[in-house]
Amino acid sequence: MRATLIYGAGDVRVEDVPDPRIQQPTDAVVRVLRSCICGSDLWPYKSRPVTEQGDRIGHEFLGVVEELGSDVSGLKSGDLVVAPFVWSDNTCDFCAEGLQTSCRHGGLWGADSVDGGQGEAVRVPQAQGTLVKLPVAEDSALLPSLLTLSDVFCTGHHCAVTAEVDARTTVTVVGDGAVGLSAVLAARRLGAERIILMGRHRDRTDLGRDFGATEVVPERGEEGIERVRELTGGDGTHTVLECVGTLPALQMSLGVVRAGGTVSRVGAPQYNDVPLGFQEFMNNITLTGGVAPARAYIDELLPDVLEGKVEPGRVFDRTVGLDDVPAGYRAMDDREALKVLIRP
Repeated sequence: MRATLIYGAGDVRVEDVPDPRIQQPTDAVVRVLRSCICGSDLWPYKSRPVTEQGDRIGHEFLGVVEELGSDVSGLKSGDLVVAPFVWSDNTCDFCAEGLQTSCRHGGLWGADSVDGGQGEAVRVPQAQGTLVKLPVAEDSALLPSLLTLSDVFCTGHHCAVTAEVDARTTVTVVGDGAVGLSAVLAARRLGAERIILMGRHRDRTDLGRDFGATEVVPERGEEGIERVRELTGGDGTHTVLECVGTLPALQMSLGVVRAGGTVSRVGAPQYNDVPLGFQEFMNNITLTGGVAPARAYIDELLPDVLEGKVEPGRVFDRTVGLDDVPAGYRAMDDREALKVLIRP
């Protein structure tokens, strides 16, 4: 089959790789119908050291079950399924606590001889705990929105949930990428009536307004902090959803949060030191967030997607075939595309 590999910064290739096969009785083989490129894929795309042998990449996909291991129940060949971006047994103590990302028997796509999601098919370990059946046809117009349950919409939802967003909280979302826009959508779904989106790309912030943002602040740094403070009578907002992962984004988040408020970060952090000093201590600021346990949220979010109450699939603004995945990476890296959908 064909699949995507990364060999170094800026070097993504689509090559022939071995067809996936059942290796453990808990495995399944899934034929991929839709995959995509994640903003977090751009970090290795920008910085990965060059190697002679490429690594598989991609962690968001949905598809059709083609084969099942002998220990897998609740699924059958032909089922349409979505896979969270971390595979898990969904039965261990961490999974029972809603932390499937810390599953004692789980792991990452594209690591330890497991297929990446950007290919024609995937061997799915712990298939019974990982895969979620979707009650739609293979040609459903809902596939893009259902694919966001693999990662991006669940990540935005996790950011809002850990910040305890509800109808009583004001919200600032830092970042107008796909995760930031998903966080806007999630915050609105949870009842937030005032959502300030910090972003400066008009096409993206326009979508953010459609998703529920009430105001847009294009300024950055101290200027952006001052603008949000002006909009909130000097106080800042109760919650801040940091969806970028850079130190300036976190510093901006801490600058616009209200005393007693919460900053939730879900952008994969590209820094080691967190600037929580005496001022944040005196203001009783809470820092939370982390990697989203998507499997914990799919069952909750799926009905709203199926009913069309939310349309997170609108974050996809470009579709490519598998052979054009390298061009998709370039488009996202050059900010010519918000999020690229892949149709193998």
